Amino acid sequence: MNFDGKNLTNLKPNPHWAKLPLFNRKKWSRVRFGDVVENLNETCDPAAAGLERVIAMEHLEPGSLHVRAWGNVADGTTFTRRCRPGQVLFGKRRAYQRKVAVAGFDAVVSGDIYVLAPKDDRLLLKLLPFLCLSERFFQHAVGTSAGSLSPRTNWSGLASFEFDLPPLDQQRRIAEILWAVDGTLVAWKAAVAQHAKSQFVFASSATTRGFRNESTQQTPIGELPKSWRCLRIEELTAQSAYGPRFPGSSYSSDGNVRQIRTTDFDRAGGINFAEIPAAELEEDTISLHRLKSRDFLLSRSGEYAGLTAVFSEPNDGRAYIPGAFLIRYRFNEDLDADYLLTLCNSAFGEKYVKPLATGSAQPNISGSAFSRLLLPVPPVKEQREIICRISEMQNAGAKLAAHVERTRDLHSALINTFIEK
Repeated sequence: MNFDGKNLTNLKPNPHWAKLPLFNRKKWSRVRFGDVVENLNETCDPAAAGLERVIAMEHLEPGSLHVRAWGNVADGTTFTRRCRPGQVLFGKRRAYQRKVAVAGFDAVVSGDIYVLAPKDDRLLLKLLPFLCLSERFFQHAVGTSAGSLSPRTNWSGLASFEFDLPPLDQQRRIAEILWAVDGTLVAWKAAVAQHAKSQFVFASSATTRGFRNESTQQTPIGELPKSWRCLRIEELTAQSAYGPRFPGSSYSSDGNVRQIRTTDFDRAGGINFAEIPAAELEEDTISLHRLKSRDFLLSRSGEYAGLTAVFSEPNDGRAYIPGAFLIRYRFNEDLDADYLLTLCNSAFGEKYVKPLATGSAQPNISGSAFSRLLLPVPPVKEQREIICRISEMQNAGAKLAAHVERTRDLHSALINTFIEK
């Protein structure tokens, strides 16, 4: 049959895929984890053994089988437990974090990491990491953990986990499928990371063509396109104001206004309205600070200093005001708020906006410092063309991220079908 686009579109998933011969369990045998898996405890002096790398809990990524970070033995370590390539690493502390990985190199590991390998030839090494990634195994690990602040699962608890073990030929085929899906997941994640990098580079180049500034932000160096201007934010601002402060007693679930906080900013520079608190304030205060669509918000204080968002008024009839640690800007017709948002999320923001935060205990950006920033300002039409291109790239990034989630869901479904009961 010739599979053209129409035929492919009409293909439907098999609702009974879990009952295919690959998962035929007639010859599967019930075993305990400790019967087929060994908790290795090979120790060494890492320097004397010529080992260069150290793997600690913070180097393991939740849900990822790949070790992409490590420490250096030369920097000093007290770890002595050794792992070798192919062995499975399982984080026994806070097992709910789902830290499982396959060692890709010789190293020493933290005492909070079990080093696992098949005890004999009944279990394939290639299948072991997926056994450890299964939902039922994690539930067992968490259920056998002890301790309140930093619970740990012990080996005897893990060893008691029971599951059905397929014959080796089925193990081999299952492992091949699971590793193939894992490879696809890794590829999609790499595509997402590369796309984000490309978007950052595009935003940086598109908004700062030929624009260079000294750190003082006083004199531009180089030349802008002829139709562009170099202007301070204050020259483009119609209104600006700090968010109001008011007593905590003003908060009320039945309040007449909602107060946006920095924690309500989303990653795309918009606002997440799901958990915005309500307050009861005087109408004069609300009128003075009420946000309008296209208002630009700058977080001025604390760990979020320098984050920005553009307000889009939801169709709910409610009034919204900025929180006390936000500065609201309303620009004149020469500056689109989304263009400045793009600037702040590009190399321009990294170089000029974030360094405005001063102070160690509580970094703070003053409104006057931000207002004095020089911007490369193209005509509004060109600003919007740049914004449109960035939006297209964001949509493409969202589609890539959706592929990651779908592939991750497929991977989990396959793993949990293998360890289903």
